[in-house]
Amino acid sequence: MGKGSFIKQNYQEKSMTEIRSNWTKEEIADIYHMPLLELVYHAAGVHRKHHDPREVQVSSLLSIKTGGCVEDCGYCSQAARYHTNVKVHKLLSSEEVAIAADNAKAGGASRMCLGAAWREVRDNKDFDKVLDMVKGINAKGMEVCCTLGMVTEQQAQKLADAGLYAYNHNIDTSEEFYGEVITTRSYDDRLETLKNVRKAGLTVCSGGIIGMGESAEDRIGMLLTLANLPVHPESVPINALVPVEGTPLEKMEFVKALDMVRMVATTRVVMPGSVVRLSAGRLQMSEEAQALCFLAGAGSIFAGDKLLTTPNPAFNEDMDLFKTLGLKPKAAFKDKKNTSLESVSNLTN
Repeated sequence: MGKGSFIKQNYQEKSMTEIRSNWTKEEIADIYHMPLLELVYHAAGVHRKHHDPREVQVSSLLSIKTGGCVEDCGYCSQAARYHTNVKVHKLLSSEEVAIAADNAKAGGASRMCLGAAWREVRDNKDFDKVLDMVKGINAKGMEVCCTLGMVTEQQAQKLADAGLYAYNHNIDTSEEFYGEVITTRSYDDRLETLKNVRKAGLTVCSGGIIGMGESAEDRIGMLLTLANLPVHPESVPINALVPVEGTPLEKMEFVKALDMVRMVATTRVVMPGSVVRLSAGRLQMSEEAQALCFLAGAGSIFAGDKLLTTPNPAFNEDMDLFKTLGLKPKAAFKDKKNTSLESVSNLTN
């Protein structure tokens, strides 16, 4: 029996039912390097074992405070030190956010994600306003996700008390490559925020970006970190770098669509219960490539014509694609699980 056949048989027998947090880099590498069609075939089986393959969760991402960030993330248009022509604007009003949420819901979104270009959350009036935004959107029957930078356990608890459903904090890449992209925040800082979010009983949204100059080993390393967390992230965004003029990564070439397919499929296999989100970079992907990603286990997208500051397919384009592929938007709160402190008590051990 060849190596590829052994891998396929081994993981068909185990991974479809087993959610693990003890992966080795070698195991994930074996999966990642499978022949692509074999990998997609296997990932599709895992996806159908744990999820309804006809449903895709649709999110809308709104920048509630844009630009002026003190971080040096090499991919980001909102870093103050880079000249990207992004206009800085202060925190939006609750009324503006409520209108955006209504429009997103009308377009088919069940989750509203609020992003602020902050290094970390501070206990001030702006944070109080964000808490009000969360309460308002939650009252509309939509899941609410925030990405606000680093948070303490107490701040995460305030968000949870306001009705927040999920908190996004990506690890971006492998620990080994991380310093090539970001120096103002450590890898451990990111993991600490994920731990604080989990302790507050929130669902976790954490993934990364490919196409920043990293190796296949770095992509595997990123998945290793996420897959070996005590509790897997409920949502794992897989982003393709959208090079932004004025940033250190402005001259990077767009990642190949089939690399995105491979990354989605590998993520699906090693984190079977998580929702894999096909995120930034979809505008550069054909409908056929996106269809392969859905087949390989992508169960969520961002919709709307902008992701914070970068272009994205519009709602009507995605709904047309859903119709062509026989997909439908997933209802809000359908994936809600018990994320109580008791269920994650091993985080503190």
